[in-house]
Amino acid sequence: MKTSASTKDGKGRQAFETGKTIVYALLIALVLRIVLFQPFTIPSDSMEPALRQGDYIVVSKFSYGWSRCSLPFCPSLFHGRIGGKPPQRGDVIVFQLPRDESQTYIKRVIGLPGDRVQLVEGQVIVNGRPVPRVPIGPGVDPDMPQIPVVQYRETKPDGRTYVVLQHTPPGEEENTDVYVVPPGQYFFLGDNRDNSLDSRWPGSIGVGYVPAENIVGKAQFVLFSWSPGATLFQPWTWITHIQPRRFLRALA
Repeated sequence: MKTSASTKDGKGRQAFETGKTIVYALLIALVLRIVLFQPFTIPSDSMEPALRQGDYIVVSKFSYGWSRCSLPFCPSLFHGRIGGKPPQRGDVIVFQLPRDESQTYIKRVIGLPGDRVQLVEGQVIVNGRPVPRVPIGPGVDPDMPQIPVVQYRETKPDGRTYVVLQHTPPGEEENTDVYVVPPGQYFFLGDNRDNSLDSRWPGSIGVGYVPAENIVGKAQFVLFSWSPGATLFQPWTWITHIQPRRFLRALA
């Protein structure tokens, strides 16, 4: 039996419309990812206990406006930031590593442009004033469970609090010189203070100061979470390693 020309034309139009819908959906998803939100997976314990390995977070790009690092691969199309407000002390921020922009980091911003930052026995001091903190008991560093850890609750300028980890006794990285943050740049620390490669280390080996245009966006909340060991190619681990208590957890 022969197929009529009208039937072939109908199938062709249907295939075209389906393809067009898929293209539109992909373009919308790409625009949303570039302009509004972008997901990231946490690969290390440097932001414990706020963020854990396996957390799948959502980052808002519009919070601080847009820069070239809002785009994939940080193309040198323009410099500076367009729109948005500057970061505030205590924000959890995703940024591209200045010395290698193919690497994405997440830390808490401690020093703003022009700030003087120092750590003394683990106490963070900004512009001569200690960041308020109180001890809240022992904790655990997942990377180094054999080392005693104390938890402290630090307070942000807006009154919100977050918890940091500090090894006991304090290490060399808990007693620093004074860092003077250059104009247009930021100083970052990990919440797991003795297990974080951050702005305390020079840019040649660590993070150093981070230019404003390297900021990708503000980490808003944990969307999903799986404990270490869950893999794409072992579907049963999606169930055995799921951490539902961390779902939709807002970040301070």
